[in-house]
Amino acid sequence: MGRYEELKQSIQLKTAKVGIIGLGYVGLPLAVETLKAGYTVIGIDLHAGKVENLKAGISHIQDISHETIRGCMESGRFFPTTDYNVLAELDAISICVPTPLSPNQDPDTSYIIHVVEQIKTHMRQGLLITLESTTYPGTTEELIQQEFEKLGYEAGVDFFLCYSPERVDPGNRLYTTYNTPKVIGGTTEKCLELGSLLYGNLVKTVVPVTSPKVAEMSKLLENTFRSVNIAFMNEMAMMCDRMGINVWEVIKAASTKPFGFMPFYPGPGIGGHCIPLDPMYLSWKAKGYRFHSQFIEIAQSINDNMPDYVLNKTGQVLNIYAKAINSSRILILGMAYKPDVDDLRESPGLEIYELFAKSGAKVDYYDPYAQSFVDKEGRVVHSIAGDLEAFKDYDCMVLVTNHRCFDYQQLAELGVAIIDTRNAFDGIVSKNIYKLGNPVAIPQEKEMVSLLA
Repeated sequence: MGRYEELKQSIQLKTAKVGIIGLGYVGLPLAVETLKAGYTVIGIDLHAGKVENLKAGISHIQDISHETIRGCMESGRFFPTTDYNVLAELDAISICVPTPLSPNQDPDTSYIIHVVEQIKTHMRQGLLITLESTTYPGTTEELIQQEFEKLGYEAGVDFFLCYSPERVDPGNRLYTTYNTPKVIGGTTEKCLELGSLLYGNLVKTVVPVTSPKVAEMSKLLENTFRSVNIAFMNEMAMMCDRMGINVWEVIKAASTKPFGFMPFYPGPGIGGHCIPLDPMYLSWKAKGYRFHSQFIEIAQSINDNMPDYVLNKTGQVLNIYAKAINSSRILILGMAYKPDVDDLRESPGLEIYELFAKSGAKVDYYDPYAQSFVDKEGRVVHSIAGDLEAFKDYDCMVLVTNHRCFDYQQLAELGVAIIDTRNAFDGIVSKNIYKLGNPVAIPQEKEMVSLLA
């Protein structure tokens, strides 16, 4: 029996040992689904504290409960480790490591390269390797396939290689790793067949495509589409602000059209691991073909400048109260990049915090999910307690993340000026709420006396 037949049989019988490299927001949920499917899973992560916590039944991912991790450990089929030597025991590997941008906005594939070097050291013929990390088209072939071929291994014969982009959406209660369709492309037909067979046992729907490049490009298209449309709405918000039109009412009206319109919403900037980064991966790769994507560059510029727009908006609001950002006490409501999660990756709130601090404000933040972060000076900044009485002492509050646990009515009744960047206070009537994409109206003399009282 050849390597292909052996691996196919072990996948079908669920005797294959599956390795998940990187136990973060992508890798840990994938490990859980792989265990549920009946496979033995060896999870590899270089963060020793994370591995020890998993062994103790403690989850570091909000979407995965401690109870779930305890069940995984009690199954006797989950083995978290920091030791790459276990690679020699595996039949299949899924690579779920970070792919950040360098300070120059170029792709940083160092994590992938490190993993590939480890696999080469502990190479076992007949291994199925699937890259899940978001990256530019051609990565799977250039950084993995070619490296193994240099050692004399042939894809589709000695090892099997696929790319299947992660589609994790932290905090999404409807779509999980299991029920989100999984795109997958293989370097050969046999590679695709084996990859589809394995993932077909882990998730509800597998979507095969003709090559890893198609799969890689599909992920970048998804998030570039979102980036460009969000940027357009951010520009529309600034335009409506200038023209004295409520952009949120405009979007609501346009959304009543049952065809030809898909609502996107403005905000204080874009966050998370995907939307701020993925378009730049695509733009960087396109430049190698002497193709310059103006849409991507323009969208990135608009989205990157939204924290500055929030800063200016806050200055306009404080000016109504005869105050300046300098020396004002400002409270940021919500620091996570999206509602109801603790994920701070690329959150616009972090940049807004720095801008306020640089402008001389006395700035704090409150987020019941994201309890702390490290600022640009290396200092640990902690969330204050959710004391509404204490909130009254601030000169203004800036709503950055619209967590569902916030009591917006109570916040509005505090009488403190609020800059709402998410339309979270929709339907609440209050003269002290100022919305992004809405002109800051200068109050009449009687109203001014009331505000300053």
